[in-house]
Amino acid sequence: MIDANAAPFHLPAPRDVQETWVNAVLATPGANLPRAALEAIVPFIVRPKEMLTEPTSGEPRQIASDRLQKVRTDAGELLVVIVDMHGIGGVVWEHNERISATWRSVVDPADAKHGVRSISRVRPWSRLTEDGEEKVLAALESRVVNREHLIANVDAAVHALQARDGFRSYDLREDLILNGQVEPCMYVPHHLLLDEEPPEALDGPPSYPDSYWGWMAVRGNNRTRYRHDLFEVTSSEVLTGIPFRKLGQDREGLAVNPSYWLAQYSGLLNAEYRAADENSEPAGRAQRAAQVAIVESHLVIGSPTPQRLFRIVQGSNRRDHVHPPLGFAPNDRSRALGRSVLGTYTAHGELEDKIADVLTGLAPITDLPNVPDGASISTLRDIRSMRLLIELFPTKEAVKKRQLIRSALSEPAPSQMSASDVNRRVRAWSALTSESYPNPWNPRVAEVIKRTAAFNGVELTGRTLVDLLAAANTDDEAFEELLAYRAPHWLAAFDLIDADRGSLAGQKIDDEGTKADRVRRSVTNSITAMRNNRVIAVGLLREIADAMDHGDRPPSQIGPDGVPTASRATRAWFNRTFTKESGTRSYRKQSASENTTSGQPSAPEWDPQDLDAPNTALLTRTDPADSATDTEESDTQALERLRREFERHILMLADGVGELPEQLEEMSERAKAAGLDYAIDAQQANEWTLTLTRMLAALRKIPESVMSISSPE
Repeated sequence: MIDANAAPFHLPAPRDVQETWVNAVLATPGANLPRAALEAIVPFIVRPKEMLTEPTSGEPRQIASDRLQKVRTDAGELLVVIVDMHGIGGVVWEHNERISATWRSVVDPADAKHGVRSISRVRPWSRLTEDGEEKVLAALESRVVNREHLIANVDAAVHALQARDGFRSYDLREDLILNGQVEPCMYVPHHLLLDEEPPEALDGPPSYPDSYWGWMAVRGNNRTRYRHDLFEVTSSEVLTGIPFRKLGQDREGLAVNPSYWLAQYSGLLNAEYRAADENSEPAGRAQRAAQVAIVESHLVIGSPTPQRLFRIVQGSNRRDHVHPPLGFAPNDRSRALGRSVLGTYTAHGELEDKIADVLTGLAPITDLPNVPDGASISTLRDIRSMRLLIELFPTKEAVKKRQLIRSALSEPAPSQMSASDVNRRVRAWSALTSESYPNPWNPRVAEVIKRTAAFNGVELTGRTLVDLLAAANTDDEAFEELLAYRAPHWLAAFDLIDADRGSLAGQKIDDEGTKADRVRRSVTNSITAMRNNRVIAVGLLREIADAMDHGDRPPSQIGPDGVPTASRATRAWFNRTFTKESGTRSYRKQSASENTTSGQPSAPEWDPQDLDAPNTALLTRTDPADSATDTEESDTQALERLRREFERHILMLADGVGELPEQLEEMSERAKAAGLDYAIDAQQANEWTLTLTRMLAALRKIPESVMSISSPE
């Protein structure tokens, strides 16, 4: 039997107690946030006096030391206060990195497409003092168009989190009902200003405030979302006001003062909690929410570098989420890794905050230094992407950066880095680059950069995109730089290629309505095919750049003369024009001019996708006739080259095999999230199994052959 006086849902503390707590926080060494931010959260604090020091003569009360904690991240340091908070408190944050690919970023220089929601730009909270100096405090600030837009942003963040529930191996909502919240959430103060003036009510005053203070979930967005679900409120209501009807009042409008509406709502919940047992009713919202009536929470109240607060709070839980068991989606995970590296650079003084803001997606590209006035969309995107590339692949001269990125990504020494280590950086570059485009792509499309890029770093020619495109027909250096560092992203952005993870065989209707064999090919194969059809390749790159500059319109097909035609470029056209066969070549046919230096990639001599074809040898063999006529390479040189190539192929296979279990697990999780009984059909399973069996049969012969040509022990 429930106690008739049971009241698990706490009411806000009296106004004088709230004021005492706010003053104590502001008097605590290291705390440097606006008073208004504290006044917005104090109604949700349970027993606020219990966390204060005892009053002494002449000394203001402060937060007790056992309630304070310093948090260090790659980007800087935070001071947090540990509080007991009403479970309804806190707001889901649209700037959660786990859903970053949901939004159109401020670093996309093109106009937003219809229906695409743009994320609000975040700045440090700052004000001018009476002396005219700028004072920056440990809080964030954003501007939104109006209240409706603000609510829609929060609701969209909730929906985006719901779409990613499949990555969790348990039911978090049921876990909260049964066990309460075990791990604390972290919240940061965020001031949200409305550009539009609120309309006036009938009696004269505004219908709602012109700004809101929200305590946004940096860590624990899903826990916050599910708590609100149990309380039967929305996160946007906690931020902007609770409808009076939800408070049991028969009138329209919203209650925006949390001290008022929280007292009313907790009173309703306590009454429901007591009545449910007396009437033998099934568990209602009060009983379901009882275990999260009070939750431990960490509130950010200070930072010695408040101008860097946004990157610091994002880094506070990044490492927990970019690795299993609760992982980001691939694009979000790679963006988070890249931001972690950039945050480490800024914390150690290796990258200016202003530049880091643009590279991490916080500020428009035009904020970068030396951006030409009136630069086109394609140029702006290229400037940011190339700056990201050299930051993630620093040269040997950038000794400190090379140390920092290895530490941030837990990499081995450069000489021991595997293809998977290099690809982790490549994916970070690709995922962050995609922020400047309307839609993200699979960051694996950029995995054409070789291992030497991490060892030596990437050195670009420094030429502008306009210059490279103009010279590409006759300038080999310009053409190769465009193919290596622009083409994969551009083709993926306009859906002409994708990272290969499809079925090995079968039929489908292509994008022009024709029944055609499915073309499975690597990105490397596509780029090599473009290299072997230079006139059309250059024409296509120029056409894609022009398409970007004109509102990301669909690019046109390119004729044999390199000039755009009236037809739209599609994936089927691309595969017919740059055939898979033209992207495959033997070792002997690779000219010395195709080898690159300083980390610039060239097409690999062997395409692992050639294993798809039956009876294809593991390695592409050299025609004896070629060997007989080859007088430029001695037997000793050929032997050394073959040794290097064979070792490279083993490493490629090892890296590829290592990814297979992860991909299978991800497919299984995605299928469960979609409510499907299986991830692939029987035909696909048979096709994949047959190909793997063929590979295994070929591979089994290799170890014995290796030993047969080796020296005796």
